[in-house]
Amino acid sequence: MSFKVLFIYPNFRSETLVPPGITLLSRILKNNEFEVGLFDTTDYGMDLSKDYDRVQEKYLTVRPTVHRKLKYAEHDVWQDLNDKANSFSPDLIAMSCTESTFLLGVEVIKHIENCDIPVVLGGTFATFAPERALDFPEIDIVCVGEGEIPLLELCKRMRSGRDYMDVPGLWVRSRDGSVRKNPVPPLVNLDENPIDFDIGLFDSERLVRPMAGELYRMAPVETIRGCPYHCAFCNSPGQNIMFDTPAKKFVRKKSMLKVREELLHYKNNFGVEYNFFWADTFLVMSQKELDEFCEIYQDVRLPFWVQTRVETINEWRLEKLKKVGLARIAFGIEHGDEKFRQEKLIKEFSNDKAVKALDIVADFGIPYNTNNMVGYPHETSELAMQTIELNRRFRGVDTTSCFTFAPYYGTPARDMAVAAGFMAKDLIAPGNADDSILNMPQFPPAEIEKFRRCFSLRVRFPKDRWPEIKEAEADDSILEKLQAEYREMFFKEPVKISF
Repeated sequence: MSFKVLFIYPNFRSETLVPPGITLLSRILKNNEFEVGLFDTTDYGMDLSKDYDRVQEKYLTVRPTVHRKLKYAEHDVWQDLNDKANSFSPDLIAMSCTESTFLLGVEVIKHIENCDIPVVLGGTFATFAPERALDFPEIDIVCVGEGEIPLLELCKRMRSGRDYMDVPGLWVRSRDGSVRKNPVPPLVNLDENPIDFDIGLFDSERLVRPMAGELYRMAPVETIRGCPYHCAFCNSPGQNIMFDTPAKKFVRKKSMLKVREELLHYKNNFGVEYNFFWADTFLVMSQKELDEFCEIYQDVRLPFWVQTRVETINEWRLEKLKKVGLARIAFGIEHGDEKFRQEKLIKEFSNDKAVKALDIVADFGIPYNTNNMVGYPHETSELAMQTIELNRRFRGVDTTSCFTFAPYYGTPARDMAVAAGFMAKDLIAPGNADDSILNMPQFPPAEIEKFRRCFSLRVRFPKDRWPEIKEAEADDSILEKLQAEYREMFFKEPVKISF
């Protein structure tokens, strides 16, 4: 019996990575003889004012790049949506969202004409705010936690006409409006997942993504699921609380042999040129695990990007990784006031530790960037300036980014903001590229935005230029002049990849 699942991927960002969750779930469904379709809003350029890549380029936090052409920019997105829905005739719509794209996703569902098709929502927002998601009548079912087992079971039962109200991991709205809240299923063994993720579900052009000013065909690769750290602004630690059991912890690693198979699948079948390791903290590895990674990566020989923490850096790790292709590292610094960062953000390294670690990276000549945030609950402009001061101590940094804090469901920082009266308890956070949604009298949104848009200028220009930068906070012509000077000074030469 035929059964069709249409994935909806609502997305503002024109150059985001192909989402690994959808490609994995699509492969699982296809392996079980389900038909799968996709409607991806990415190439419609629905609201470029919210496009993370372009906003960050404007504020100098990423290198300028030639942007790929949006394939459907001239199309009517809603007409194409309905053409897809009518031609594919799905039995189930599966939508994957972050909190920042959830409202866009609801808008997409609203625009499907005569839609009486059940909609299941998955992703981080579904996991941490299932009740809030079900406030929207467009959502019928919410997947709380990992989707591999619940989605497949849901589809099997629907295909055979069986009741699905008690599927583990699903919250299901019944006809009378009540919600059945089922317990989560067992955690999956990552090595039992297929390695041939269904990248081909997406348009081939969607693999093209900028990195350090150049365009590459890139794929996201999972080595670890979850994170052992406890940052208060991140919802990864919340997964440890929700899903850890005496028998199994949420943080799990994929075997390096499986990682190798997946990497070669992307390289050999999709022409991937650059690998993006999808891990909150890539270097949560023992020496044995790192040696295994370097051994398997000898067969891949492609440049790769990782995100990690300053505590994980030492000379022998970088020496090994650089030899096999490490091309860039992203570090989450977040805040420069040591006490505020340690007590409020729960990032416990010292400023001196961060400087020492990044000195090691600079000595190896590995390009790196720092990620920072502004507008955290109870922050002041004086505290925020310490983030600039710390970043000024880093040697050899290529780019410095500054994001507006987003109070996501499932994070202690959101609870802190609600408790302080800085935001309504049911507010849904937008993407990081938007203005602050916290109403903090000591640091209002307009001041946060001024800080963010001049962040890189203050980090990289000498302090005798700061009066001019202050003027640029309110004068676009001065800002544009300084930005042009910055690009000429720091972005004129491309980042070279060698290994």
